[in-house]
Amino acid sequence: MLKTISKLAVGFLSIAIIGSCSQQKTEEELEEEHPGNLPQTEKLTPVDNLEERLNIYAPFTLTSDIDHLTKEEKKILPILFDVADIMGDLFWEQTIGQKEEFLNRIENPKAKKFAKINYGPWDRLDNNKPFFKEIGPKPAGANFYPTDMSKEEFKNWENENKTSLYTLIRRDNQGNLKSVWYHEAYKSELKKASKLLKKAAKIAEKPGLKKYLNLRAKALLNSKYQESDFAWMKMKKSNIDMVVGPIENYEDGLFGYKAAFEAFVLIKDPEWSEKLARFTDMLPKLQKQLPVEQRYKKEVPGTKSDINVYDAVYYAGDCKAGSKTIAINLPNDEEVQVEYGTRKLMLKNAMKAKFEKILVPISDMLIDPDQRKYLTFDAFFENTMFHEVGHAMGIKETVNGKGPVRKALKEAYSPIEEGKADIMGLYIVTKLYEEGELTSGELMDNYVTFFASIFRSSRFGAASAHGKANMMRLNYFREHGAFTRNDDGTYTVNFEKMHEVMVELLEKILHIQGNGEYEKARQWIDNKGIMTPQLQKDLDRLNESDVPVDVTFEQGKDNLDL
Repeated sequence: MLKTISKLAVGFLSIAIIGSCSQQKTEEELEEEHPGNLPQTEKLTPVDNLEERLNIYAPFTLTSDIDHLTKEEKKILPILFDVADIMGDLFWEQTIGQKEEFLNRIENPKAKKFAKINYGPWDRLDNNKPFFKEIGPKPAGANFYPTDMSKEEFKNWENENKTSLYTLIRRDNQGNLKSVWYHEAYKSELKKASKLLKKAAKIAEKPGLKKYLNLRAKALLNSKYQESDFAWMKMKKSNIDMVVGPIENYEDGLFGYKAAFEAFVLIKDPEWSEKLARFTDMLPKLQKQLPVEQRYKKEVPGTKSDINVYDAVYYAGDCKAGSKTIAINLPNDEEVQVEYGTRKLMLKNAMKAKFEKILVPISDMLIDPDQRKYLTFDAFFENTMFHEVGHAMGIKETVNGKGPVRKALKEAYSPIEEGKADIMGLYIVTKLYEEGELTSGELMDNYVTFFASIFRSSRFGAASAHGKANMMRLNYFREHGAFTRNDDGTYTVNFEKMHEVMVELLEKILHIQGNGEYEKARQWIDNKGIMTPQLQKDLDRLNESDVPVDVTFEQGKDNLDL
């Protein structure tokens, strides 16, 4: 009897081992089925102007005053940096596939550095042009979909998870499409990240941070993020913060469905945050004042959201690729937004870097000398902050039964939504000045700084959602007389006209979103989300003068003396 039990035990153990090996083999084979979207050439030859392109980035060190952090909070930061590095590696998987195999083929150290900045072989600030001679155009669907999959094939394929933010689309052994959850495709990496988040949670003193880190750790393993989003919304008092996971869908240029991995590690600035707290309560009132019919503004933005100021001390993944994010408005989950609103995180140190290193030199070249006095950091900060507030305003569900705006507009959603947030932010600033809520400067500061910022953002190219939104806005302003280009090559803001056009543009966008007008949105993006020859000439002048386009970050534990 004992021998029989022993044999059975061995049998079960053998089955368990075989099953475990089989499962591991499946995980490894998953990426082999779709190893990446790059040609497997032995050599990668950089284009001739690569060094010039590398010089468009100005280095900037990410650091912060951490004297107000507790001993335990300082212990948590290095752990979060390690989690962020995993998110960065996962973003590489989503953009091209196998990171190390790609980087090992690059002999030129400057080319390798530029590839790391761009998370791949395509220049994100030059309309995704390849910067290796052996590489072709960037696949619209990045590495989220098979490169041989057509839109029609995807449309005709019946699968309940195909439009999920958290699934990859792959082919099975018969060549048919299949969906694979992120937590299955990236199981080993996400297990490591989850374990580290739990380790940080054990150290955390603030209950809100502890709960969020534990729930986020759980979400990485099952792709169910809403509970941790709610916990993050309630996390008001922590001195440190982390945004981590698959967040934005900009990288999916095919449909705009798939979320990309990223991470921010942030340290709160309590003094600046205190100044901004009162604006959250004003959101419902501002929503009622929007210049559209009632059905387009009937949704009430949550007042449980908050606006806080942080220093960013670590970036990884999507938010670090090419142009660097200077403000955050999350979560994107519409149900969370309706109940709680969103949290707006202003990244002050990154914002300051872009203002001083980029926006001021641009203004000195392209803005009318008589209007340069209106370019201020406070206005830049306010415009950026209310851009993020603007994402929570307007409409999330179509008025005619087409479902969420995000789904109705498909890949056109991101450019339209970014354009809405920009114009909505300027509209909010205008209203707050009119009502005496903003008094530190004058409204003209915000208009001129807003206009100058279009030139800064336009240099990112028209390939990204933000880039297309910039082109659409600038072309609309030009066609409606919101600014004048002078004989000396500078620009003058026509204040009254710009105010009028801003309201008209906001109304147009809210109607497109509320009606779920995909074809109209697509046509607008195709026709007006492009660089005009005159603008290109002016941007070329900036490039010839060596004004940086964006920044790269020196970051890590050493910068904070950890």
